[in-house]
Amino acid sequence: MSRSLSGDATEQDKEELNILLQQHPELMQQYEMLHQLWSVNTPVHEEPAAEDKVSRILQLAAAETAVKQEGGQVIRIGKWRKIYWAAAIVTAIGVGTWLFAAWKKKQNTLAANEVVAPKGSKTRTILPDGSTVWLNAGSRIVYASFNGPVREVTLEGEAYFDVVHVTSAATQQRKPFIVHAGSIDIKVLGTAFNVKSYPEEKTIETTLIRGLVQITRKGDKSGGPVYLHPNEKIVLPANGADAGIVKNPASTASFQTNQQIIRIDSTVKENEHPETAWVFNRLEFRGDNFEQLALKLERWYNIRVYFEDDAARHLVFNGSLQNETVEQAFMALKEAVPFEVSINNNEVFIKSIK
Repeated sequence: MSRSLSGDATEQDKEELNILLQQHPELMQQYEMLHQLWSVNTPVHEEPAAEDKVSRILQLAAAETAVKQEGGQVIRIGKWRKIYWAAAIVTAIGVGTWLFAAWKKKQNTLAANEVVAPKGSKTRTILPDGSTVWLNAGSRIVYASFNGPVREVTLEGEAYFDVVHVTSAATQQRKPFIVHAGSIDIKVLGTAFNVKSYPEEKTIETTLIRGLVQITRKGDKSGGPVYLHPNEKIVLPANGADAGIVKNPASTASFQTNQQIIRIDSTVKENEHPETAWVFNRLEFRGDNFEQLALKLERWYNIRVYFEDDAARHLVFNGSLQNETVEQAFMALKEAVPFEVSINNNEVFIKSIK
């Protein structure tokens, strides 16, 4: 960089520097700052000494005097003012470079470690440890580096996790995988499970397909964790402050009086479970009232549903949707349970038939 700034760089030097600057954006930022300072503070007639090229900026800070001719006399320009000024420049370079690097690192971290599935779409991603995550519509996950003793992911919405076993090189122990979802934490070592934790819904659901998971309430020190076994689903209030803890004598699980641990049919294929049907591009609903179903439809189709009377909210539906358009979906629902519907672009208006 010094040889380039002073004009002594060979063609090979320039080519090598260009490659390095392209590979390391933080070096490019430093080089541009140094280039601007060099251009401002190096007079056209001045040729920096060859032996001191590497420390040109520091030379400016250490220079004792600058002279000029005026009326036949040599007048000294205050050396300390010059040193302070140049030292401030060097300090600014260091601080500015550090701030830029920190900002760049933060930007890169945010961009790399957040995965979003907008409403009307689903997405699949591979995490740094090789685990696979499917995100349902209107969902997002955020995760930091997996280099530490645990692997942590924060979920908002619904996701299906297929977690791989990872062993720490330092401890030779398996690294836990923890999902933070609303008011609960889900800890696993290697398993497949579905988590549904939308902020607008009143419950959090976790369905275990294989392996073992441990579920704890955030901030709950009064009771033990819940352990789910394959083909079990737990439904918890989204508000973690509800009800106390009791022990199920027939199970290794601790559970709360107002939660539900449900056995799902183990003879059903994984792609046919209502809880994981969305992974296979199928929207399942079992006994949902229209208000509950509307939330799913809004995410599935990226629409807004408005109810024109309370009676319509309480209509109950059973069925599934897969490749239907918005219009086809509501026509099918209308055939099953009569209601009136009006669709205007992405807005749907529902009212009951009186």
